[in-house]
Amino acid sequence: MVKIELEIFEQKIGYTFQNKNLLKNALTHTSYANEKNIASNEKLEFLGDAILEFVTSDYLYKNYLHLKEGEMTKVRASVVCENSLYKIANKLNFSDFLYLGKSELLNSGKTSPAILADSVEAVIAAMYLDAGIDIVSKFIIENLKEEIENASKHVGLKDYKTVLQEKLQSHGEVHIEYEIIEESGPDHNKSFTAQVKVNGKILAKGKGKSKKSAEMEAARKCNNKQ
Repeated sequence: MVKIELEIFEQKIGYTFQNKNLLKNALTHTSYANEKNIASNEKLEFLGDAILEFVTSDYLYKNYLHLKEGEMTKVRASVVCENSLYKIANKLNFSDFLYLGKSELLNSGKTSPAILADSVEAVIAAMYLDAGIDIVSKFIIENLKEEIENASKHVGLKDYKTVLQEKLQSHGEVHIEYEIIEESGPDHNKSFTAQVKVNGKILAKGKGKSKKSAEMEAARKCNNKQ
């Protein structure tokens, strides 16, 4: 990777590395490392995962005082995951800067959610080693703040479908059906609309960033009508 490409990547992530070798290592996938007999980003991924969990936990603890311990754990789990990191990688065009071996290039490695998510963790670790926790925390929260906020609002969603089922079935046997009726937006920022039908009758609709959250929102609205 030539110097100008590294500079472009640094502009995208909003940080200029003092140690460019750390950045290069963070962007080096195992397939490329094996071909060139150099170090891959696997160890950085390991460290980055731990930093990501800590920073997210710290942010939740300090900014979401109303959440209980179990709720914070659920929010963190829904945010510190491959899907969230894949979204960050897509937003910042990580695929344009990764070192991938020939085998991964042939197998669409540049679009692999796992490879892209791992590379984000590696860059997080590299940033931490280069500049410390404050800088990397800023990067993490800036890129996950929206996900955290959305997850915190829906932390109790898992109960809505159960509550609805128990409420309706207390009056006898009913058939509850959830259906995704609309899907919009690009792959990295999808929006879904779901409807809930009881014995064939549509009772409510809900929107969400995932199919599950859309169904839960529909169930919540249905609960409020009962």
